[in-house]
Amino acid sequence: MTGGELAADVRRELEPRRGELIELLGRLVSVESPSDDRPSLDRFASLAESLFQDFGPVDRIEPPDEKRGRHLRVSVAGADDTAAHAVALCHYDTVWSLGTLDRIPFSIDADGIARGPGCFDMKGGIVVLYFALQALRTRGLHPRRPLRILFTSDEEVGSPTSRPVIESNAQGAALAYVLESPLPGGTLKTARKGTGDYLVRITGRAAHAGVEPQKGISATSELAHQVLALHALNDFDVGTTINVGVVRGGTRPNVVAAEAEAHVDVRVQTLAEAERIDRAIRGLQARLAGAVLDIDGGLNRPPMERSPAIVGLFEQARQIGAAMGVELREGSTGGGSDGNFTAAMGVPTLDGLGPEGEGAHAAHEHVVTESFPRRAALVAGLLVSC
Repeated sequence: MTGGELAADVRRELEPRRGELIELLGRLVSVESPSDDRPSLDRFASLAESLFQDFGPVDRIEPPDEKRGRHLRVSVAGADDTAAHAVALCHYDTVWSLGTLDRIPFSIDADGIARGPGCFDMKGGIVVLYFALQALRTRGLHPRRPLRILFTSDEEVGSPTSRPVIESNAQGAALAYVLESPLPGGTLKTARKGTGDYLVRITGRAAHAGVEPQKGISATSELAHQVLALHALNDFDVGTTINVGVVRGGTRPNVVAAEAEAHVDVRVQTLAEAERIDRAIRGLQARLAGAVLDIDGGLNRPPMERSPAIVGLFEQARQIGAAMGVELREGSTGGGSDGNFTAAMGVPTLDGLGPEGEGAHAAHEHVVTESFPRRAALVAGLLVSC
């Protein structure tokens, strides 16, 4: 049975069982898991472990920062255990603070739209992976190659403790699946921008603004020059965006500001562009005599560049989708994911395999549950054929 034939069969099986996928989504959403709440993260990790332990042994990986939740690795045997392994990436933390469920409870409306914190980003993707694996197991099938599933607890805050776990498990991998949410219409992600975070601190000299301002060095005036210099680095034609999103400075209106700072977001499509922007930011020079600049930060997610291998992996997905009557498209996004790490290692990475919906990080976050069966079927087809 080809991957496409299996996908079509799985879709037929799951269409009348959509309620089961919705029920699991409700269970996952009802266990809140904000990135900064260790007890909540542990509760969700225990639930994920209980769900996926039937597919293979589960390893608990404690992070070096005890404020972060533990990571999980599920090892699923492959049909050919001598083949290079694949990795599947799922993060279970969300941007939603504890108690959001009281304000935005899990719900499903008459049109099959599911709502609730974290449903789209990305607990719906965990549902998709679970039912894909279940579909293989009930048919006596295994993924083509050994599969390492990672459930990580800190993606929404930059993956500080999970990045080494992801990169070590992706070493030698043949490919990576990312169960993050797709682009509109179920479009898969074959490219993502790299993301950078910089803090520009400025030290000037305080003085009385009405008596002897000339003896001061205004850090806020220097900051204004630097904001303009930073925004001048934008190059929309090549997808480079620099945004000074937060500025702070000064103490009182009648005091020449001695300190100021700017928090800068950087997005780039290629590693070469990331290196250019990094050099430009670190090379910023003070405009006011005596002002001192201190620059921290850098690139925290490398770009996921659309390589020939990624295009080839998407083409396999497209053919599987066509076999079950689904036209798949590919696209790129300015947001980063843990797939950026695997792609930067040269591992062909296919992102956006979760269910359709929209509103990640927003109050209108939702999942189109009608898409659940075909997304689970797609993942099942990929697992047996790629």
